[in-house]
Amino acid sequence: MKKIVTCEQMKYLDQQTFDRFHLPSIVLMERASLRVFEFVKDKYRNRSKEKILVVCGSGNNGGDGIAVARLLYLAGYQVSCFLAGTIEKMTEQTMIQYRCASEYGVPFVDHMESKAYTIVIDAVFGVGLSRCISGKYHSILKEMNEMSALKIAVDIPSGINGDTGEIMGIAFKADYTITFAFQKQGLCMYPAKMYAGEIIVSDIGIYDCEDRIHKYQLESTDLANIPKRMEFGNKGTFGKILILAGSEGMSGAAYLCALAAFHAGAGMVLVHTAESNRIILQTLLPEAMISCDFSENEYRRLYNWCDCIVIGPGLGMKQAAQDHMDSYLTLNKNEQKPMIIDADGLNLLAMKPDWQKELHKNVIVTPHVGEMAKLTGKSIPEIKNSFIQSAADYSVKHHLTCVLKDAVTVISGRTINKQDESEQNVIYLNTETNPGLATAGSGDVLSGTIAGVIGCFLSEYHGLDEKSDYDGSEYKIQRRSMEELNHLLTKAAAYGVLLHSVGGKAAVQKCGQRSMKARDILEGICECLKNEEMK
Repeated sequence: MKKIVTCEQMKYLDQQTFDRFHLPSIVLMERASLRVFEFVKDKYRNRSKEKILVVCGSGNNGGDGIAVARLLYLAGYQVSCFLAGTIEKMTEQTMIQYRCASEYGVPFVDHMESKAYTIVIDAVFGVGLSRCISGKYHSILKEMNEMSALKIAVDIPSGINGDTGEIMGIAFKADYTITFAFQKQGLCMYPAKMYAGEIIVSDIGIYDCEDRIHKYQLESTDLANIPKRMEFGNKGTFGKILILAGSEGMSGAAYLCALAAFHAGAGMVLVHTAESNRIILQTLLPEAMISCDFSENEYRRLYNWCDCIVIGPGLGMKQAAQDHMDSYLTLNKNEQKPMIIDADGLNLLAMKPDWQKELHKNVIVTPHVGEMAKLTGKSIPEIKNSFIQSAADYSVKHHLTCVLKDAVTVISGRTINKQDESEQNVIYLNTETNPGLATAGSGDVLSGTIAGVIGCFLSEYHGLDEKSDYDGSEYKIQRRSMEELNHLLTKAAAYGVLLHSVGGKAAVQKCGQRSMKARDILEGICECLKNEEMK
């Protein structure tokens, strides 16, 4: 996974590199330009064929661009540099690069010949842009976008808000973005993701030495961090998942959630559901156990049996559903097992504000934007306009993990500070998404997937039980304690979200975005985990 920074954090880390490590800004600028030059050199080796235009502003991003033009020119490429800004407004470092490039004979042009170039490099505005683009700059970016050339952005496409991903009037539409040191928060969000193209994060010597950054972009390779099954485990070792789901006529939601838990790695699944769903579920999923008894004794028995609870898929909003959920919330006040609340469970939470006050750090809520609006009383536009912060605020307020679902999903919760072992907020962004996931039942699959992944983390092997006498005939499996697991819940939820999305990508390869169904996501999950096991 990649660390993600806001514009303010990037500014601080850049300054710290000078203040603490005494590395001048001009050196960092040279390193940044070298990374862009190396990308072009490695990808486009025919130097006589390529004709490159570098468009530069007056700020430090423009200085990066001028240095790129110099390096390309000295390497034998046909390159021209167009100054979108003015010489009088150049920063000190950009002026140094301008004088250096001029002395080396880099060609500067006073107009852009749109059809003359095979590559156009954007270095007009950097991550600090906060105003809407208009006038001359609007015209320049429009002309750059209309070029048929391959398009490369330096650090961030000009016109993108580095924090929100908002388009500030107009933005450069890149095929590639070479960003420096860390992934920028705005590049993870829509609509910026549609403008950045393929993003390459390049090391230029700026580091998070104080461990200040606790925001991460998930990558498909992170699936390797989901614990694999122990060879000497049993069905009880890999997590016992209890699912309260499926009112009358809603067996499909319970089925998809339960099957997803199995596919994600759970060893045992029990569905607590309406009597009318019994035969359907036993026919569709004979591997799962079914209970249709809603007596107090049965609530206690099932709660004692399970390692993790899912509440909500297809549960309904009737009084019976409220009673069922209330019973499990009451049981969970003291022991506080991992609990995932989804779908109708979230709608019931919104109806019962007192229930929200009783939630705790072992709870994972998985709202989409509409459900989040009900939970918080905010409007949908308010949530969308501060998407990451909305998830973080709810997570911190209720001391839980919040999985706020949209085209980019935010997972906000807790992690342990490595320096003093205190708890602190952590945020993961899942950008491995596709429109095919927007299909009925996808959310039910997600809640089951997260539960299955939690089961994997619960059963991770920690060695032999030191208190036992091992004689070679039996392994004593030392499962994680509930306290250990609780520190990992946010990470487990993040990996569950990632597995769901990567499974969705596999489903697209088979079915296409418009035709895929929730069941196809399940097959994709199987394919992804199988590939991980074979590595």
